[in-house]
Amino acid sequence: MAPTGPATPAARPARSATQVLCVSTLYGAATLAAALDAGLLRPADRRLLVVCNNTGTPELTPSVDEMPGFERLRGRFDDLVSWNGTIEPFHPGSWSPRPDDIPLWERHLRLAWHLGDDEVELVLESIQVNPALAIAQIFTGAPVTVYADGLMSYGPTRSKIEPLVGERVRRVLHLDLVPGLDPMLLTEFGVRPEVIPTEAFTRVLDQLSDAASGIAVPVPPVPPALLLGQYLSALSILTEDEEEELHLRMVRGAVALGHTRLVFKPHPAAPAVLWARLEREAELLGAELTVLDTPVLAEVLYRRLSPALVVGCFSTALFTASAFYGVPVRRTGTELLLERLAPYQNSNRVPVTIVDALLPPLEDGEPHEPDARIGELVTAVGFAMQPGLHPGLRPAAERFLAALPDERVRRYFKRRRLTTLGLPGGMPGQLAGLPRNATARRMVRRARKLRRVVLRTATG
Repeated sequence: MAPTGPATPAARPARSATQVLCVSTLYGAATLAAALDAGLLRPADRRLLVVCNNTGTPELTPSVDEMPGFERLRGRFDDLVSWNGTIEPFHPGSWSPRPDDIPLWERHLRLAWHLGDDEVELVLESIQVNPALAIAQIFTGAPVTVYADGLMSYGPTRSKIEPLVGERVRRVLHLDLVPGLDPMLLTEFGVRPEVIPTEAFTRVLDQLSDAASGIAVPVPPVPPALLLGQYLSALSILTEDEEEELHLRMVRGAVALGHTRLVFKPHPAAPAVLWARLEREAELLGAELTVLDTPVLAEVLYRRLSPALVVGCFSTALFTASAFYGVPVRRTGTELLLERLAPYQNSNRVPVTIVDALLPPLEDGEPHEPDARIGELVTAVGFAMQPGLHPGLRPAAERFLAALPDERVRRYFKRRRLTTLGLPGGMPGQLAGLPRNATARRMVRRARKLRRVVLRTATG
């Protein structure tokens, strides 16, 4: 008998691959579905959809899987779990695991979600905040794909992300809302953006529209103007009175353009009191306004209503209307928002800037020329927001600001912010170097304090 060598170890069976996909809005679910339909996500043995309800009162607000039309998307996923139920009684927007507890949480989720020892890949939205950040922290070794479903992806990451999370991000999938403009989100980690084909997204929206055919949406006899409500008072950006006035401006502006049939789609989380005056205002102006309080995507209404005009403040739906459906759009209130957003790093700043620069104002009937330098504008605003994340953008920001007319500088940039960063448009030229000098800054503060003391003494 021939001698036998050492036994060959049996090949280890390949581990199953599970994609954990997280979603908090129906719009996000539609974006995920389009990415899957377009083949942008890797094949997996199992796709687990984690539904997150991030509203202030999730107990009173329907989650994504309870929204009309979701059943048409459900078949793309093998299983569905609730993140709120998993971490109950904590709120998903504020809870994150303590570092020492992360191994325990991963073991718990693998048991609760029947992951076993599967290789896990994460597909997350808004990774810089919870719950996406918490999930990324728990699955410490999992590669991450981020999908971006709005204008905010064109701005910088809102806060610094720890490298243990950021360096695991492989791609940012996004809709081509502003053709020719690339997202800045997560580029500090060298992440490459990939476009979700518009055709795939609109096909998903068609499915949602067909599924929502049973929803009572009153269709006016003529194409209406569709007004998109905001809920900025909840973010303390506007007061409730100012927000009501913003919506009234939408009504007045649409009627001034000749529209007598109006449909108002409020923000899903906004209380009814914020639009109580709109119907009366429309009636006084000789128009008829219908408030649509059914939870349905604006994009579904584009198909159902075929609106003649869409009016909004800085909603992403303005760009899906114009870029995907060819519907005329108008914006209002952006000039106030550009002034009010605080701090300057507020992540809504880039969406407001893009809408203000590219879309025509509601109150002005004159032809509007979109800002041809939108890419340079967004780069400069992004650097001013997060210079620590993108120091290499300083030369481009300086060149752009140096050539920008003063009134445009004042519209999109705070002089104090430019002065702090030593950028053109800040303090007068002969003093421009002072903000970079710590000693000079201390002297300026002392001089200001002394001036206040002198003024109080003189008036006393």
